[in-house]
Amino acid sequence: MEAPAQAGAVAQAAGVGPRTCKCPQAPPPPPMEEGPREPLVELPGSFRELFTFFCANTTVHGTIRLICSSQNRLKTASWGLLFLGALGALYWQFGLLFEQYWRYPVIMTVSMHSEGKLFPSVTLCDMNPHRPSPVRRHLQALDAFAQENIYALYRFNLSTSGAIPPVEDPGPAPAFQLDRRVRLERLSGPGSQNKVGFRLCNSTGGDCFYRAYSSGVTAVRAWYRFHYVDILALLPPSPEDSHQSHGGHFVFSCRYNGQDCQAQHFRAFHHPTYGSCYTVNGMWTAQRPGITHGISLILRAEQQDDLPLLSTEAGIKVMVHTRDHTPFLEHRGFSIRPGTETTIGIREDEVHRLGSPYSHCTDSGEGVDVRLLYNTTYTRQACLVSCFQQLMVNTCSCGYYFYPLPAGAEYCSSARHPAWGHCFYRLYRKLETHRLPCSSRCPRPCRQSSYKLSAGSSSWPSTKSGDWILAVLGERSPGSPGRSPGWSPRPRSNVAKVNIFYQELNYRTVDETPVYSVPQLLSAMGSLWSLWFGSSVLSVLELLELLIDAVALAVLLGCHRLRRVLGSRPRAAHTKPETNQVPGDCGHDATRPGAQPAMLPGALARVSAEELGQVWVPQDS
Repeated sequence: MEAPAQAGAVAQAAGVGPRTCKCPQAPPPPPMEEGPREPLVELPGSFRELFTFFCANTTVHGTIRLICSSQNRLKTASWGLLFLGALGALYWQFGLLFEQYWRYPVIMTVSMHSEGKLFPSVTLCDMNPHRPSPVRRHLQALDAFAQENIYALYRFNLSTSGAIPPVEDPGPAPAFQLDRRVRLERLSGPGSQNKVGFRLCNSTGGDCFYRAYSSGVTAVRAWYRFHYVDILALLPPSPEDSHQSHGGHFVFSCRYNGQDCQAQHFRAFHHPTYGSCYTVNGMWTAQRPGITHGISLILRAEQQDDLPLLSTEAGIKVMVHTRDHTPFLEHRGFSIRPGTETTIGIREDEVHRLGSPYSHCTDSGEGVDVRLLYNTTYTRQACLVSCFQQLMVNTCSCGYYFYPLPAGAEYCSSARHPAWGHCFYRLYRKLETHRLPCSSRCPRPCRQSSYKLSAGSSSWPSTKSGDWILAVLGERSPGSPGRSPGWSPRPRSNVAKVNIFYQELNYRTVDETPVYSVPQLLSAMGSLWSLWFGSSVLSVLELLELLIDAVALAVLLGCHRLRRVLGSRPRAAHTKPETNQVPGDCGHDATRPGAQPAMLPGALARVSAEELGQVWVPQDS
């Protein structure tokens, strides 16, 4: 009994016997698809196929010739050159188009409108600058100094001719002394023949220059004005109310649209050069044009000759300007002759600018780094004056008397700033030659109104009616702010009448319009594209698709070439073949005749369990 048992043990040890060997089974293969799936992205196999497909199917004109004439190399080359030439010409014109677009050109569009307009403000001055009482003695000393200079140049005595008023009360000499170094001189150097001027030097006297004029009258007025401003700087910051003390009798009567003006319609101020001034500033809306629907004023135009070397005109200075704007009479004002009736018709123009990037303008002073010194609406002239005054304060340590002062500054006077004239005229010369940054720092308003004036005049009052009109004007007029006590009728050369009205309510608007807006730019580009290739926007998308396909194909071909290069390299080290991962009994079965060979793990992944089956080992009899 032991022999069969031992034989069985040996047979079991040798791997034979009545048992089976179960090998690992591979996972079932994935189910097969019933039909081919459509690829998400399909690319040709080469760039030639890609270009051929594009040329045969695109809507861009001329490309089909590159395919149809492929058998004739001459035609292919010709059409290829024509295609490239047309493409180059197209993009050259695109460059010119974009260059013009980035310049942001504009055209002016003029349109007419008709509606009621707010009546503009009117500023009037009597052109009689007065002598402020605190500096009356200083001005008398200036008159004596002027008489000395004029007599030295022209041998003319101002005192005997009555050109300057006599000294009322000699009194003690003022503590203030004129800068007698600044004298009128006749310039006779090279290039200065027949010129008159005065010399200005810095505080050390090492830097001097001449302020020269070809007209002696202009030179005398400029020299007198320099010393006059030097004296006015001694006045306190709040001068006396010139309207109450000097100009209360300037306006005899005022009527608008057939009704008397009220006191609140007037704003009075004193100008250092043009004397007592009024600004008629009523809230009136013009509903109808014509002289009867405008403003009519009767004014006193008497020449008082308080400062004859400063003011050489006789008449009335008038300026028509937009409400809440500072009137700069020296730039925009015009004169009215005494003894006349002047009729002024108004036509209004409005300018609307686009602003950045088309033009350099500002809305109500936004974005302007110059602080306005005037409590009015932004204007370019107010900005320029404010900029110059701030530069004057920063450069010369004082401000010019004719302009408002920044906070904490003081006016220039030779008593406190001996060389201020030299500094001022140096700076003013740079302003005249546009070498100061004020022009670039002060843009124009984006919305601006201007007035075109047309004037006519006639003698008023007439010879026969002058007596009774002047007699009536000697009485207090209902619309007049007042008259001086003891005033008596004057000759007609001392009065003037002014009528200001809208000629028509039609006003012209000038609008900036861009030459190339974005829709116009696209339209111009489409026109050029159609001219050279006769296609549309979809054709551009076809070119974009060609570019994307070319990039994708280049990436895929590059990856494929890289894999081939890496696969062709020899391995750095020899790797041993993998041993059977099946149980030891299965390994023995694989070497026996008639037994199934053992499968590698990689093969097991592709063979089903039914193909592997079970291996039976036969028993010896």
